[in-house]
Amino acid sequence: MPTAASVLNALTPDDIHWIPSSILDAARMVDLFSVEAPVTVDYGCGEGAFVLAMAQKYPGRNFLATERLVGRVEKVCKTAARLGLRNIRVLRLENLYTARFILPAESVAISYVSFPDPWPKRAHQSRRLVQPEFLEAVRATLVDGGELRLKTDDLPYFRWMEKVIAEAKGWERVEWQDDATHPLTNFEARFIAQGLPIHKTILRKV
Repeated sequence: MPTAASVLNALTPDDIHWIPSSILDAARMVDLFSVEAPVTVDYGCGEGAFVLAMAQKYPGRNFLATERLVGRVEKVCKTAARLGLRNIRVLRLENLYTARFILPAESVAISYVSFPDPWPKRAHQSRRLVQPEFLEAVRATLVDGGELRLKTDDLPYFRWMEKVIAEAKGWERVEWQDDATHPLTNFEARFIAQGLPIHKTILRKV
């Protein structure tokens, strides 16, 4: 039977779901997390398998996940609360806006963009997340030496990413070292099980 103290200290989904006090001003990380620690941002967390596993694996880090779909946000918040993860927050907001206007400058250690929508039709490619303005905005949020880690299963999109990266300034490209213990997204686990290649790269702020 839970004690009175455990009930009082229990997390709720509302504790995980972060709603900024203003979307016109940059936030302060101290308003998100009770403990100061390196921050990782997962842009477009989907159903949250990756960021939830990361928050469990690295309790000494803080994690902010973004997602636009209400159902997914609610699911991630409920799961994080059930697991008692105090080092994760979920924000329902568009990725570029978050990077450009919400996150403070030089406040993030690592950012992930994992399997974003490839928007394969030529007429829709302007909707792709990885664009020059997104890289510029993310770079401003990173600490010196901070990293943006990109993954996709879509080779044409990866080639698009490489073209955008080639024109971007203030980055160095780093080889992604495989780690069998590193958590996977649901998409990645599915693709690996099917023997499909994953295209990935790391950009380090210089």
